[in-house]
Amino acid sequence: MPQDVSSVAVPFPTRADLALMEGYHSPQVNCSVRLNTNESPFPAPAGWQEALSDSVASLDFRRYPDRSASALCGGLAGFHGVEPCNVFAANGSNEVLQTICLTYGGAGRTVLVFEPTYAMHSHIARVSGSTVVTVNRAENLTLDIATVLAAIDEVKPAIIFLCSPNNPTGLIEPRALVESVVAHATGIVVVDEAYGQFADWSAQELLSESATLCVVRTYSKTWAMAAARLGYLLAPKWMIADFEKTVLPYHLDSVKQIAGLLALRYAEDMRARVGELTKERERIISALHGLAVEVWPSQANFVLFRPHGVTADDAWQLMVDQSVLVRNCASWPGLAGCLRVTVGTPDENNAFLAALQVALQGPGQ
Repeated sequence: MPQDVSSVAVPFPTRADLALMEGYHSPQVNCSVRLNTNESPFPAPAGWQEALSDSVASLDFRRYPDRSASALCGGLAGFHGVEPCNVFAANGSNEVLQTICLTYGGAGRTVLVFEPTYAMHSHIARVSGSTVVTVNRAENLTLDIATVLAAIDEVKPAIIFLCSPNNPTGLIEPRALVESVVAHATGIVVVDEAYGQFADWSAQELLSESATLCVVRTYSKTWAMAAARLGYLLAPKWMIADFEKTVLPYHLDSVKQIAGLLALRYAEDMRARVGELTKERERIISALHGLAVEVWPSQANFVLFRPHGVTADDAWQLMVDQSVLVRNCASWPGLAGCLRVTVGTPDENNAFLAALQVALQGPGQ
């Protein structure tokens, strides 16, 4: 947990525009069933872990890593059917997002986001000195094409962030909307597909050298490698070249590069996990429809819902009391009263559903 330094004398202040900001935190509570951070409930394949151990044992730690991560980018290029010059890898998708903002955002430039969405989009944009303009989603949490295009015309943003499937709603952005945004954009269009393996289409289909579009992916979810902090981006080669102007030298260590490349050997394992989690997700949604909650459809590995008859804070605490931890989204823009549950193992999902049924009875029952 971050330390409280509010009463500590500060010898030198931060930038004025950072003074009122808070970092991004996901509160952790000691619970037996942790379904709050969208991690994979399944471990990485044992074969991958053994291969990684062998490779690291023979690594020459005296030497700097490959600055361009050429082997990893080549492997990812083959996996996605693109060229290595269309791939950029970094320390988690958050560093990918940061690199985008450092390259195309900054003072005097505007970033457009659509709330509710992944909080790091606006946070990283502000830290990079960009001006963030927010457009609210419709009451059903979808985006209206006319509203989006009108916002682009008015703001003329340097960067547009779309998250698909969107975190925390789980909703996917339709192809027609993304195509319209790319065609209408005045700057870079970023489609964050951290949960893209669960979706029925990918914006990768729209990539070209003439489009100002990039697609962000991560190893943290379906690859079961959240601890590694490895993400990447697919983009036109001119955009990848631009990132070399802002990214730090040797930013991606050799261990990460090896881990990411070795993981590609286990793509079928990853796809199998996606299939299992998708079935469990639909089982959860079906069960929630039979309870006193409002539930949104999802194409991710989590489900957003709003309890009825009990506050989100009370429902969250009552589930914690049963050692089940979900994410409380009630304070997020446009998500009053909402909670989000990560899809876990069948046993974990059963524990969640049982705990929620108790929680829906309210305090004191």
